[in-house]
Amino acid sequence: MKAMTYARYGGPEVLEESEVPVPKLPRGSVLIRVQAAGVNPVDWKLMAGKLDGMMDVHFPVIPGWDVAGVVEA
Repeated sequence: MKAMTYARYGGPEVLEESEVPVPKLPRGSVLIRVQAAGVNPVDWKLMAGKLDGMMDVHFPVIPGWDVAGVVEA
């Protein structure tokens, strides 16, 4: 599947469109085909490295928790 990702901390310049495997869904989770996404303060602070030590980051990161779309699975 296609996703915007970043493999290092930085600003918008570190974002790139990537091909990533479809995630295996744990019980009780859903897979959403995203049609719209928003950026909130946590997203850009995490990408900039300002939350390092507060949140576990495993590169590459797929940013964005605020999304709208269609439930695929």
